[in-house]
Amino acid sequence: MKDALPPLVCTLVYDQLCTFEYGLCVEVFSIERPEIRGPLYRFKSVAVEPGSLRAAGGLTVSGDRDLGSLADAALILVPGWRNIEEEPPANLLQALRDASAKGARIASICSGVFVLAAAGLLDGKRATTHWRYAAALSTRFPEVDVQPDVLYIDDGNVLTSAGSAAGIDLCLHIVRGDYGFEIANQLARSLVIPAHRDGGQAQYVPGPVPRRETGNLAPVLDQLRSRIAENWTIAGIAALANLSRRSLLRRFHQSCGETPIAWLTRERIAKARDLLETTNAPLDHVAEIVGFAAPETFRLHFKRQLGISPGRYRTQFRDRS
Repeated sequence: MKDALPPLVCTLVYDQLCTFEYGLCVEVFSIERPEIRGPLYRFKSVAVEPGSLRAAGGLTVSGDRDLGSLADAALILVPGWRNIEEEPPANLLQALRDASAKGARIASICSGVFVLAAAGLLDGKRATTHWRYAAALSTRFPEVDVQPDVLYIDDGNVLTSAGSAAGIDLCLHIVRGDYGFEIANQLARSLVIPAHRDGGQAQYVPGPVPRRETGNLAPVLDQLRSRIAENWTIAGIAALANLSRRSLLRRFHQSCGETPIAWLTRERIAKARDLLETTNAPLDHVAEIVGFAAPETFRLHFKRQLGISPGRYRTQFRDRS
């Protein structure tokens, strides 16, 4: 309905608040931008604890609402957490469980995932966090299916992001789902950031720097991208690179951190996303364009990487106008 109020977004503030994570929530969901229709959301800061709260960088903050406000939220954001070893307050965990039961979406940024896990909202679900915390999350909450290599995960009404900056990717994903890709792209341009980043956070995990004598695969990767619809095999890619199969696998792992087929599959999914967002091509045709031999294989890999089917992705991210 035209006169309906925008969705209410509640962002938690707490003592030792993670300032960057909180700031990006404000930037995406609170600030009105004349170049974009709006306001897209109503925004409230909800205090986990009473009184003046410290924040990173020597700031002090206070929420304009208490935990009771979460009952009215359409979306609750948990911008990090002060200590992954600390059990969040019981009243906060109960308020999150109650809000989730009423249908609110709850999203965490970086270490905020530990709050969601402590509330039991991630039991049996896929989730991510900063790669540095992934092992601790798996150990403390074995019922959570931790995916350490992705930027964010949308598992229905519970969403999680990787490290701090990946919260931007998650927030834009939420805006895309609510208002379509055109509004999200306008917001991304306003923020001077990519509308979405391909790949996961594996590229940011510290690892040995490849030695120069391993060679440069960039020309080979460009060739594969330009001929992505072809039925590539390891033998065919090795011939293209003028390498033995063994050398190809070693150099691909050194340069890309994955196998040639895994890299090619990710590139095909990235191309498919663009086609789903910008064209009306049937799903079977999209699968053919990006090089999947069968539509069923395309759907399997797409859902495995993004957590949703190609059809649902198109429904969420195509322009709604």
